[in-house]
Amino acid sequence: MHRLARHGRPLIRASFAAPRISRFSTEAASHHANKTQVYVSRSRDPLLNLSVEHHLLQITPPESTVLLLYVNAPCVVFGRNQNPWLEANLPRLARIARRPGSVGWTDEPVRLVRRRSGGGTVFHDAGNVNFSVICPPAAFDRDKHAEMVVRALRALGRPTMRVNQRHDIVMDVGAADVAPGTFKVSGSAYKLTRLRSLHHGTCLLRSPNLADISGMLRSPAEPFIKARGVDSVRSPVRNADLDNADFEAAVVEQFGRMHGSFDIRHEFDAGALAVEKVRAGYEELRCRGWTYGQTPRFTFCTHPFPDDPRARPELPFDLKMYFEARHGLIERFDIEGEQRAATDSLVRSSLHDVHDWVERLAQVGLGEKDAADVGAWMNDVLGTAFTKA
Repeated sequence: MHRLARHGRPLIRASFAAPRISRFSTEAASHHANKTQVYVSRSRDPLLNLSVEHHLLQITPPESTVLLLYVNAPCVVFGRNQNPWLEANLPRLARIARRPGSVGWTDEPVRLVRRRSGGGTVFHDAGNVNFSVICPPAAFDRDKHAEMVVRALRALGRPTMRVNQRHDIVMDVGAADVAPGTFKVSGSAYKLTRLRSLHHGTCLLRSPNLADISGMLRSPAEPFIKARGVDSVRSPVRNADLDNADFEAAVVEQFGRMHGSFDIRHEFDAGALAVEKVRAGYEELRCRGWTYGQTPRFTFCTHPFPDDPRARPELPFDLKMYFEARHGLIERFDIEGEQRAATDSLVRSSLHDVHDWVERLAQVGLGEKDAADVGAWMNDVLGTAFTKA
């Protein structure tokens, strides 16, 4: 054992084998003798990191416990059962893609990624570290490894961290120079299978985009959509103000204290794509059919639903329009005053493949002015400039 000072606070660190960049090995990860495994990604590609995570969930021994840490390039990551038109501000994503840095955000385009686990929508960037723990179902507890991360944060000088009743990691703030309150630092999502359990979360450390996350995750289409699936729960957020490397080291430290010495401790990079199943998972995640086509049934209406108390913004037109979609396909489309036969051509169309609503509404017989007014509004609200890219 030896001591390592971080921010003036001594940490006791076990002398585990030093990590190394290596070819990601399915054979080693799946070997029954490797009961405790640690992986740290040096790739910022969210599709790669999520694909390696999924591969580890599938192939590691049933009795093993695995820790994975990774940092992603800017991306909005939403749950398997969520609606991208409802969860993300797609028009803003499109503006960032056209002119990175022009809207006061990151100077990189922001990807939209549907993960394989449930839970709500989160924003990733270089200022937060994602952690995943894969373990046997019998050892799974929603708070167990969140508490592990809390111990790591406290060891780095953050004593007010705790796990709340929603299994989130929060920080209680009561300093004289800061408004008191409780702020979310990390949320969690889960995937449970017969043989394995996955708990992953993202810990805000020094996100430069903290003040804008709420706007990025607030869709302009929200007042017009009624959806099935999982809604995100919005909470005030705050950075823990720690270095990524310090956090990673502290989490590895606490993981070792819980589970003992490591049978595998590797770093990996884009070379992991050489593994056939990692590459297959990567291709699935990048597919538009996965990103949009997995969306549960939802309805879109320009006028209030009968039992919906939500306030609606004023529209620049009087026409009433309604559609239903499931798995990305339009199943019903109605325009007030138009014949059903005219709009039937939109049925079975992929919502994410509509490149211009002005053009499509004109094709179904809507007058030139109405098609221009309603179509331009729909293009903006539904983020067509982003979904067509």
